[in-house]
Amino acid sequence: MSFSFPGAPQGVAPGHRLLRDGTRQAAICFGIVALTLSVVLFALLRSPMKDDLAWLLWVARQWLLGQELYIDLVEVNPPLIIWLSALPVMLGDLFGLSAKQVALPLIAAAALGSAWTSAGLLRGVSPVFERRPAVFAAIACVLLVMPGVEFGQREHLLIIAVLPHLAVLVRMLEGLPVSRGMVVGSGVLAGLGCALKPRYILCLGAIELAGWLHRGFRIRLGPVVAGLAAALYLGSVILFVPAFVERAVPLALTLYGGTDTGLLALAAESWMLLLGLAACAVLTLRTDRGGAASGVMLVLTAFAAAATLAMFLDGKNWFYHRIPALMAVTFALVFWCADVLLRRGATLRWRGALLALAVLPLALYAQQTSGRLYERLVLAVEPDLSTEVRLERLIKREKVRSYMAFSEWIGLGFPVVNNTNVTWASRFDSMWALRGEIWRSRKDGVAPDEWPIRHWVVQDFMEGCPDLVVVDRRGESLNYPAILSQANAGFAAVWARYRQIGTVDGLQIYRRQGEGCGDPAGLG
Repeated sequence: MSFSFPGAPQGVAPGHRLLRDGTRQAAICFGIVALTLSVVLFALLRSPMKDDLAWLLWVARQWLLGQELYIDLVEVNPPLIIWLSALPVMLGDLFGLSAKQVALPLIAAAALGSAWTSAGLLRGVSPVFERRPAVFAAIACVLLVMPGVEFGQREHLLIIAVLPHLAVLVRMLEGLPVSRGMVVGSGVLAGLGCALKPRYILCLGAIELAGWLHRGFRIRLGPVVAGLAAALYLGSVILFVPAFVERAVPLALTLYGGTDTGLLALAAESWMLLLGLAACAVLTLRTDRGGAASGVMLVLTAFAAAATLAMFLDGKNWFYHRIPALMAVTFALVFWCADVLLRRGATLRWRGALLALAVLPLALYAQQTSGRLYERLVLAVEPDLSTEVRLERLIKREKVRSYMAFSEWIGLGFPVVNNTNVTWASRFDSMWALRGEIWRSRKDGVAPDEWPIRHWVVQDFMEGCPDLVVVDRRGESLNYPAILSQANAGFAAVWARYRQIGTVDGLQIYRRQGEGCGDPAGLG
C-alpha cells in the first residue's frame, strides 16, 4: 500500500517529501546567513575600521615587534585581548594581507561557529529549536548584524564565547544529555570570554541562580570549569604580565572616571535596553513554570539583567557596552514570540497584549540596527565621506613620517596610522588619560603624582617630533595644546613652531615648520 499527499506527484513518498521540504528550508536559512554575512563583511571591510579594534591590532603588532605591554604602550584592557589580536596580525603577515582583512572574517567565523554549536545544543529542548538551520540563522544574524560598527569589540566577543555555555545549561536543565567534552569546552570559552570583561563574571553567576530557581540547587561542572579557566588566566597575567596589575589597573582606577556618565543620563541613553529587559521580566513571569520555555526565559533574562548591571557598573555611555544585554534580550524575545506562535491551540491570557509587549522592543532594535548598518554601507560605497580616509589622504599627500592627534577620539589616530604606516608619536591612543588627569585634579584639588600624564604627553611629543598634528576643538573638546603649553614652557616653545595648514571636517591641521623639536631632556 502506498501513500501520497494531496497534490503530490504520484510515487513520491511522504518521507521523501518531508526530506525535500526540509532541505529547501535549510537552503533558505543558509542563504539568508550567507547574504547577511556578505553584506556585513562588505560594509566593515570597505569602511574605516572601528578605532578600538584598529588600536588593539596596532598594539598587538608593536608587542610582536618587542615593545612591552603596559610599559612602552599605555593600555588598560586586560592582556587577553592583545594576545587574541596578535593572531590576525601574524596570519595577515603570513598571507600578505592586512590585519583588518584577517580579523573581521575570523570574528565572523567565530560568530557562525558559536551560532551553529548553540543551535545544535538546543535541539530537543523545545519545539522552537527543532529545526537547527532556522535556529542557526536566527542566532547568526543577530550576532553578525546587531553590533554594527562595534563588530569585534570585547563585549561582542564575550557573547560569542558564552552562548554555547548558555545552551548547555538550558539543555541540562531539561535533563537532556551533553557530552563531557562539550561541557568542559563551553565552560572554558565562557570563562575566558568573561575574562575579556571581568565584571561579566556576574552573568555566569546569574544564570546559575536562574537554573537553581528552575530545577533546584545543583553544582554543575560547566561553571566550575569556567571559574577555573578564568582563575588560571588571572594567575598567568599576574605571573607573566605583572605590569598590567602594577600599572594598567591603578591607572584605570585613577583616571578612567573622567569619561564616566551619570546614572540618570546612562539610564536615559539605555532606555531601549531597559524596555526590552522589562518586557523579558514580564514575559518570564507569564511563562508556565516548570516547562522548557520557562527555563530558557529564566536563563536569558538573568544573563541580560546581569549584563545590564555590569554595563551600569562600567558607567560608560558607549553603545558596545550594551551589546551582551541587548543580544540576550533579543534572543529571549524572539524565542518567546516563536514559542507562543507555535502553540496556537494553547490558551494564554492577554496573548495579544503580551505579543505586542515583546514585538515593540524588537521593532526598536531592528530600526536601530538597520540604521547603524546603513551608515556603514554608505561609507563602504563612498569611503571619501569618512574623516579617517580624508586624513589618510592628507598624510600621504603631505609625505608625513610622524603624526599625532590632540583629541579624545581614538579614530583620529587609529585606523589612520594602521593604513598609512606613519609613526604614532605617543604612547597613548588618544588624550583620554590627560582628560582623566584634569578630571582627577579638579576632583581632588591636586594632580595624581603617580601618573604624570602631562609630562608623558609632552615627553612623547618632543621625542616623536610629529610632522603633522590634528587638533580637535569641535564641540566642548578641551584645548590640549593650550593646557600643555601652560604646564610646560618647553612644549609652548615647540608648539609655537607649528602652523595651521587647513581643516578636515572641522579638525584643525597643523604642520611643523623647520626640522627637529629640540632636546627633550630635562622636561618638567
